[in-house]
Amino acid sequence: MRSTMTTSSAMRRALLKTVVVVAALTASTTLVAGCGTSQADQGSQSRFVAGDGSLVLLPPDQRVPAPDITGTTLTGEPFALKDYRGKVVALNVWASWCAPCRAEAPALNQLSRELAPKGVQFVGLDTRDSKASAEAFIRRFDVTYPNVWDPDAQLQLAFRDSLPPQAIPSTLLVDKQGRVAGRVLGEVDRTQLREVLTELANEPTPT
Repeated sequence: MRSTMTTSSAMRRALLKTVVVVAALTASTTLVAGCGTSQADQGSQSRFVAGDGSLVLLPPDQRVPAPDITGTTLTGEPFALKDYRGKVVALNVWASWCAPCRAEAPALNQLSRELAPKGVQFVGLDTRDSKASAEAFIRRFDVTYPNVWDPDAQLQLAFRDSLPPQAIPSTLLVDKQGRVAGRVLGEVDRTQLREVLTELANEPTPT
């Protein structure tokens, strides 16, 4: 009888241990996935999801005008997207707490310098972040292109009627005519992004 009770107790302890381990693994997985997602309100029209690096490029006849977003850069300078009309704009949505954002930063820096002579302008859109953390990110990765502070994600929401940046990071591509031409959800692929931006830069310049 004692042997049976001892065996039963041991089984209950093993089962409890298994449940605890599974719960811990589930919580860990949730936290890791959360590094690539936004803290946006669940009821928002722009609920964020984890990005997989997928690229969408629209043909010219399916592009809609980008919203005329305005704001202030992390260095305190005024920003207006319309000021870059005639250039291709790569608008990268990022946050200092986002691991994929840190991973893609060197590639974005390189492409910004490489493609500038072709009329490509990179712009960062820092979201749901503290200004101090964002500034530390800029210093750490030596980001030289302008970065607009968007702590409440209102500038992101302005793109909800075109190709909304539903992941962090996301990169929106705006053509020379100021139309939303494409989007990358998640960490960019350097080679792929270079090819797409070069293709957009080679499109005719509006007169």
